[in-house]
Amino acid sequence: MKKPNFLLFITDQHRADNLGCYGNEIVKTPNIDSIAGSGTQFERFYVANPLCMPNRSSLMTGRFPSVHGVRCNGTPLSLQARTYVEHLADNGYDTALIGKSHLQNMTGRPPGWSPNSDDFAVDENGIPQQAFDWDMQGAEYENENPNLWRDDKNHDVKLPFYGFEHVDLCTEHSDEVGGAYERWLLEKEPNGNTMRGRKNCTSDNKITTPQAWKTQLPEELYPSAYIGDMTLDYLDSHAASDDDNPFFVQCSFPDPHHPFTPPGKYWDMYDPDDMPIPATVNDGDSSMEVFLRDQLAKGEAVRHTQMPYAATAREVQEAMALTFGMITMIDDQIGRILGKLKELGLDEDTVIIFTSDHGDYMGDHGLMLKGPLHLQGMIRVPFIWSDPDGRKAGTTSSLGQTIDISRTILERADINPYWGIQGTSILGDITGKAPTDRDAVLIEDDRQRINLGFTRFQKIRTLITEQYRFTLGYPDARDELYDLKADPGELNNLWDSEPELRAQLTDQLMRMVLEYQDPTPLATAVA
Repeated sequence: MKKPNFLLFITDQHRADNLGCYGNEIVKTPNIDSIAGSGTQFERFYVANPLCMPNRSSLMTGRFPSVHGVRCNGTPLSLQARTYVEHLADNGYDTALIGKSHLQNMTGRPPGWSPNSDDFAVDENGIPQQAFDWDMQGAEYENENPNLWRDDKNHDVKLPFYGFEHVDLCTEHSDEVGGAYERWLLEKEPNGNTMRGRKNCTSDNKITTPQAWKTQLPEELYPSAYIGDMTLDYLDSHAASDDDNPFFVQCSFPDPHHPFTPPGKYWDMYDPDDMPIPATVNDGDSSMEVFLRDQLAKGEAVRHTQMPYAATAREVQEAMALTFGMITMIDDQIGRILGKLKELGLDEDTVIIFTSDHGDYMGDHGLMLKGPLHLQGMIRVPFIWSDPDGRKAGTTSSLGQTIDISRTILERADINPYWGIQGTSILGDITGKAPTDRDAVLIEDDRQRINLGFTRFQKIRTLITEQYRFTLGYPDARDELYDLKADPGELNNLWDSEPELRAQLTDQLMRMVLEYQDPTPLATAVA
């Protein structure tokens, strides 16, 4: 029996409720909605970690950050880590990554923090000596370095790349994307780099929200269009070849993400006046929220980095309108790809999956972007699975999360998983034949930066159940307990008022932490 193809769409910083099929009545996403119209939509799907590199590494390995080692942005995924894409390739699949990877560092900047050399040992190059030699300093970990892509015309991704045999790489975000995209751009438009970035933008005094500019890039030269073009080329090439192998294609968009730079018609496709103001835009009393609002009130807010910031209601509306423009542009590209799949007759054998990397506060509690506060808008993401073995619309309230994707794809491909994969196959929830009936999922979050009013690194563990969000913070992040059914805005912290419930959820969380301890390496002999 022929194994199915897989086409996995991933967007970036995309909340579940920012899609038409998830109930948003403003944003236009007919093509993504069509995937839901012929597939299973998960209403309660969560990240393993709410940051790019840890969560993308969890997607690739099917393992938690505390196990695969990528606990925070800035740490590359070890090339020794086995990925499900590598496992697919080893079992006869042609594999391709088109777009954003972010399994390795893509800024070209040194780490923001390092142990003090007075307190901890360093080698002859000044690099800290660690308890385990991860050996992640060589050229093989510079695949996504934007400086090398720009300065060395021969620089390219070393293949295979975590199991991907074909890679068209995008680094960074919005109209500042680099990598293979930048070379494509300059081939099509030699002056392309003078058309993008804040310093080259055209004026629009109507938009004042931070990190937003009107790019001069036309729609057909914007990174989302590049990803669409490259995916079409790959599908055409596969169909024209004599290769009978099934394919796995990861089509990964760097949008929607700050900076907010939708091109052309997508810039003003949505009117900020039509955007809803989040009900909790003036609420929230955690130390981080109070710190960020105080910074804004004093005129000291830092709002041009990757860190979360406080925003006014109007700024949220503007950012939301531009984000919706970015999402609709992605939807249009997905429409092109789905059309090509059908044109080539590949749709009859292809599982189509849609998800996102993580969410965004988008004005919840008056915040933007993402940080060490696990509000639903940041940790809950879309997940849709449309299967040629019975394309029909359905929804499920079963709990699922990022680490489950790999295990589910492997089961659908009829490939035994590798030892140490931690995800649970949710194929039974998709088919409806054998729901997992899971009662909770775990979310990890380990910060390696000191900011947001904290004076130490923060570690957070969150348990999501059918009804509650239970969060333990250490050493300073707040402990939280919210009844998500009675308090969807996550404003009434029950930590002190419900000691028995707190004890019950603490026990459940600790048992899940034990469950997800790493079972590798295996013993090599009887001692």
